[in-house]
Formats: sequence, C-alpha cells, structure tokens
Amino acid sequence: MSRKRGWKNRLFPVLGTAAAAVFAVLFLAPIVLTFTNSLMSPSEIAANYGAVFATSDTGGKVFVSRSVTLKFIPDMVTFSQYFTVLVKSPEYLFKFWNSVIYVVPIVVFQLAVAAFAAYGFARHTGRVKQVIFFSYIILMLMPYQVTLVPNFLVSRYLHILDTRWAIWLPGIFSPFAVYLLTKFMRRIPVSVIEAAQIDGAGEWMIFSRICLPLCKGGIASIAILVFIDYWNMVEQPLILLSDEEMHPLSVFLSKINAGEISLAFAVAVIYMVPPLLIFLYGEDYLVEGISFQGGVKT
Repeated sequence: MSRKRGWKNRLFPVLGTAAAAVFAVLFLAPIVLTFTNSLMSPSEIAANYGAVFATSDTGGKVFVSRSVTLKFIPDMVTFSQYFTVLVKSPEYLFKFWNSVIYVVPIVVFQLAVAAFAAYGFARHTGRVKQVIFFSYIILMLMPYQVTLVPNFLVSRYLHILDTRWAIWLPGIFSPFAVYLLTKFMRRIPVSVIEAAQIDGAGEWMIFSRICLPLCKGGIASIAILVFIDYWNMVEQPLILLSDEEMHPLSVFLSKINAGEISLAFAVAVIYMVPPLLIFLYGEDYLVEGISFQGGVKT
C-alpha cells in the first residue's frame, strides 16, 4: 500500500509539471510568434500571411482557400521593420508617447487618491462610509462599457471632450484601486496602530510611516494591474476623443491596414515592452502583495 502511494506521489508532480509546461508554451507562442515575425522582411510577411489580410475590390474580406502556416523562424533576419517604425514613420512613436502620457498620470494619481480614501475607509467606520464603500463596490462590478455614456455626458458638460482630461479624470477616480487598497489596510493589525498612537504618532504619521509601508506590496500590485488595464484601453479614446492624433497606440494598432501588416509585428513588440518590463520589475512586489496581508505573513 505504501509503495502504491509513493508511486502516486511521484506521478502527480510530474503530470502537474507537464501540464504547466504545455500551458506555458501555449501562452508564450503568440509572443514568440510576434517577435520572430517582426524580424521578417515585408515580402516574407506578405507571402506567409498576405492571404489572411487581403481584401477584395469592394473592400470586403477574401475567402482563404488554403491553410495558413504559422512561421516562427524567418528565412532572413532583418531589422528593417524597426527602422521604419522608429525612424521613417514617426506617427507610431507619437502614438506610443500618447499612451505613456495617458497611462502614467492615471496610475500615479489613482494610487494617490486611493491611498487617502482607503485610509479613511479602513481607519474610521460608520454607516455613511459603509454606504459609500458599498457604492464603490457596485461601480467596480460594472463593466466600463456601461459607464461610457455617463462619462461622455459628464465630459461634455465639463467641456473636456477631445482633451486629455476626458481620459485622465475617469481613470484617476476609478474605484478599483480604492477597493483593493482598503482591503489591504483593513488587514493591518489594530495593535500596531494602537502602539503608534501610544508613542504619540498622529494620523499623518500613522498613514505615511505605518500603513503605506505595510501596503507596499499591495500598492505595487495595484499599480501593475492599473497600468496594464489602461495601457490596453480602446473604448475610452474612441468615444471621448474624436481627434485621431490624440489616440493612443492601442487604438492605432487596430487601424493598421493590409499594406502595413509587416509593420504591425514590430509595433506590437514595441507596444509589449513597457508592460513586460513593469511586470518583471514588480514581480517580487506582486508576490509580496499576494503572500502578505497587511504586513502579516500568511
């Protein structure tokens, strides 16, 4: 019986590792395909995928009568696509910096607003604050598409349509960060705060010297999630910004036509770099935010 149980104990880790490896390959395959195809020449891209993106004379899609083979290894490595994107076509970089200008202020100020609001919700209780926090939860559960029309009406009333503020203000006051950071701060032991109060610490010192450091992992986790969410936004710019020059790269990528499909791979690689770097840099903080609850290891 013990021998059979030992055989099962050795088999399950092997099967789990094999399943994890299969899923890892499936998830990484599109990224690897995008990167390797960005190193192909335009003629090779057209030969491999031209039938997929071809259009008829009337502008409709052409029926693909043959199967398209995904090619991971280019016949000849070339950096012409990156040279075109970075040097010859400045509109791609312009859209890239549009994305940066939109996302960075949203992440910074949403965390700032969330930190103060979460501290108030976590430190002080009351019926009114419970109703307000419940409203935050309801708003967070709603998909953004539901609030697009109210955001449009409010932006038009404030005369900020077709300006960056139409993107910044809804993002800065999003309830997502407030809800998560409140949960982190509520897990801080009351004894820690009471000890600080006995030592003469005021509210600002408790907030800045105790709550924020203990929620460092949670703040980093929220920053990563908020950055990725708004880095990939599409609906907000399309509805709130009529000027295409103000659109971020996430919107511009979807408008690349068939004649520039070879550039789409290079632009996609450049577009993936910031989220990947932020995730790799903040991976330890992300794990810490999951493993620790208010400074107490679980």
